[in-house]
Amino acid sequence: MNEKCWVVVQYPLKSIKGSQRDEWLRDKVTEYLNLFLADAELGYVDGFEMGRMVSDPQQYVLNLFCVVTDEQRGIALIKKVIREHRLDYTRIKMATMPFEGGGAYTLKYASKKGVTDFSL
Repeated sequence: MNEKCWVVVQYPLKSIKGSQRDEWLRDKVTEYLNLFLADAELGYVDGFEMGRMVSDPQQYVLNLFCVVTDEQRGIALIKKVIREHRLDYTRIKMATMPFEGGGAYTLKYASKKGVTDFSL
């Protein structure tokens, strides 16, 4: 079994506060991920943040933070849930970081080809 880790699901936003649709998306993704991660005994959604991207304050993002007990299975399940429930799968990035000790997030999935970097 892998070590517990953070998985962040990131969506781009058009403004710092997001739209009503972005708030709906945040709530639905949180609801579905909590349900499916708990059913699979893989983890839970720990919280979210909406605002400016750290590396580029001119861009805005929604970050959903999950704690999972198995990185590969957790990522696969999160991708499946977002895709099957039509929760803007074509806009996401996903990155991971060890739960203990911190460090930097490592990009694990990007819906757009050629994306190689990740920043909160």
